[in-house]
Amino acid sequence: MSAGLFGLLDDVAAIARLAAASIDDVGAAAGRATVKAAGVVVDDTAVTPQYVHGVAAERELPIIKQIALGSIRNKLLFILPAALLLSEFLPGVLPIILLAGGTFLAYEGAHKVWHALRGHDKHDAPVTEVGPEAEKEMIGGAVRTDLILSAEIMVIALDSVKDESFWSRLAIMVVVAFAITFVVYGVVAAIVKMDDTGLLLAQRSSAFAQRLGRGLVSAMPRLLSVISVVGVVAMLWVGGHILLVNVHEAGWWDAPYEWVHDLEHDIAHAVHGFLGSVLGWLANTGISAVIGIVVGSVVVAVLAVLPFGKKKQDAHA
Repeated sequence: MSAGLFGLLDDVAAIARLAAASIDDVGAAAGRATVKAAGVVVDDTAVTPQYVHGVAAERELPIIKQIALGSIRNKLLFILPAALLLSEFLPGVLPIILLAGGTFLAYEGAHKVWHALRGHDKHDAPVTEVGPEAEKEMIGGAVRTDLILSAEIMVIALDSVKDESFWSRLAIMVVVAFAITFVVYGVVAAIVKMDDTGLLLAQRSSAFAQRLGRGLVSAMPRLLSVISVVGVVAMLWVGGHILLVNVHEAGWWDAPYEWVHDLEHDIAHAVHGFLGSVLGWLANTGISAVIGIVVGSVVVAVLAVLPFGKKKQDAHA
């Protein structure tokens, strides 16, 4: 009896160790997948605050919460099932989807650079009291935009774990969906409430709190500007890198990917240690950004001569 009991306990312990290892593997893979999608995450974080700009302060967090819930629905109910089915039965389609997404990101980045160079600046919107219908429409627009960005995030993340089993991919992608949504909308919430927090601190009796509060308020516009610039750079870099890698993955053109890959390795070997790895990564990133701005500029130019493209340009102007 005791031998059987100890054998059962050993089996339970072995299963527990296997489950723990599986959880660790899922967590590690989810972390790698999230890092691969980091560029689009930055873009998502940079885009989202505009949807609550000009809204009354007490409605900012409820609106962000609704957008975050819509983002989770996008990822889990629409994007994840479609992406998993494609990766299981039509894996050759994923590089093509990624190429389309990379082109879109490159276009968005180049379009923003073009508008910045032409001096098309957005004016601050006044604080307004929006009704339930207007708020619902605002949230719907944000969730629709999130659908595009979330699709890119999920497909990029899925591509990084495509060699895992189906159930492992499912578990990893669920973790990625929740982790990215929490990070993006947590950061967005912190950004949009930073000036309110600063105003509260500025009203405290403590001199340190007042200085900190005034610093937060004055830093808010600069922070939004930095996030906007980082978002554009991330779109160009990630879009270019997606194009570089997936033209190779689709079997259409291997030379650019192989050249950049060899260059990165040559730099890393020429400069030993951590510095070599950083310089190699910077070379890869810089070339990817150049690819992004070139491809994106071509798309901007093509769309500018099309009828619907002209209308969009006039609307932005």
